[in-house]
Amino acid sequence: MIRLVVGLGNPGKEHERTRHNAGFWLVERFASANGIVLRKDNKFQALVGRHEPSGAWLLMPQSFMNASGRAVQMLAGFFKIKPEEILVVHDELDFPPGTARIKQGGGIAGHNGLKDISQRLATHDYWRLRLGVGKPPAGVEGADYVLQKPPAEERAAIDAAIERSLAVLPQCLSGDIQSAMQKLHTEPEPKKEPEKKEPVKEGGLRSSLKSLFGRK
Repeated sequence: MIRLVVGLGNPGKEHERTRHNAGFWLVERFASANGIVLRKDNKFQALVGRHEPSGAWLLMPQSFMNASGRAVQMLAGFFKIKPEEILVVHDELDFPPGTARIKQGGGIAGHNGLKDISQRLATHDYWRLRLGVGKPPAGVEGADYVLQKPPAEERAAIDAAIERSLAVLPQCLSGDIQSAMQKLHTEPEPKKEPEKKEPVKEGGLRSSLKSLFGRK
C-alpha cells in the first residue's frame, strides 16, 4: 500500500513548465481531479494534501530539487510511513516523452532529488513512477536540459503519460502495485508521427536522375 505520493520539482514560476517539474505536474493533476487542496506546511517545507478515500498523503517539497529529501524524511517520520509505502514521481532522462514506468529501488542515475531522498531515508527501496522526458541532444548537459521547457509536441506526450499513470494510481494506493505496473507497462504508448518529407519537384527529380545515370 502506498501511503505517501511525492511529486518532485522546483518551486517558483520560472520552473513550473520545465521538464524537471514533471513530478509536480502529476501530483497537481491528481489533486485537482480529486478535489484535494495542497496547502503550504512550513513544518515540512512543502505543499501537503490528503487523499481521504485511501488516506494517502500528497507531498510537493518546496525546497529546491537537491534538498527534496528533507520534506520526505520529516513527513514520513511524523506519520511513521515506511520507505516501501512511498511513491516518488519524477522526470526520467532514460525514457522518451510519452513513457511512464513504475519500479522499486534501483539506481538514481544522477537525479539530485532522488539522491537526497535516498540519503535521508538511508535506502533506495521506495517506489518510483518515472515519467520520460527524453535524452538531451548532443552538447547539452542533462542538468541544463531538464531546466528547459519541452516543446509542445513533447509536452503533449508527457501529459499523455501522466494521464495513463493517473488511471493506475488508485491501484497503487490500494496496494495492488503489480496490477498497476502490468497495466501501465503494457498499454500502447503514442506512436511518433512518420517524418514528413518534402515532395520532389519534377524538375528536381529529372536532374537527380541525370546525375545518377548521366546525360543521354
